Amino acid sequence: MHKIRRFVFTTSIIFLFWLAYTTSLQKSELITGLIVSIVIALFTYESFTRVSPENNIIKRFFSFLKYLPIFIFEMIKANVDVAKRVINPSLPINPGIVAIKTDLKSDQSKMFLANSITLTPGTLTIDVIDDTLYVHWIDVESKEPQIQKNKIATKFENLLKGVF
Repeated sequence: MHKIRRFVFTTSIIFLFWLAYTTSLQKSELITGLIVSIVIALFTYESFTRVSPENNIIKRFFSFLKYLPIFIFEMIKANVDVAKRVINPSLPINPGIVAIKTDLKSDQSKMFLANSITLTPGTLTIDVIDDTLYVHWIDVESKEPQIQKNKIATKFENLLKGVF
């Protein structure tokens, strides 16, 4: 019974977003929106509606809103860094692959972290094995794993803990 309530709640939220997006009350739009909402909810209701109160959707949403500006800032900063290296070839480039151990537990959160790292220029997540991300980094600044993690992943990881 609890799963049904969670499914109906997720379907309702997705359907409300559909209504807001389409701004249409035509019968065909409503039916299509309901079908799409049901299909999406079938695959997402378990992760969308967590049972524990510390992981409710509202807190997760606001955590994501905190994550976005940090991600955008880091992406701009990385773009500028890579552009400087392209314009001025004398700047050091020390490429290498580093192993970043993450504290994130779910596969979704690890995937989100890996994609966040990849979307910031100068880094590319090559593989994720268990709790370790293997990242190609354009300028390996240190051989110390904790420094590598701080430079590449910590800011994203800390914020993503609240999202997932």
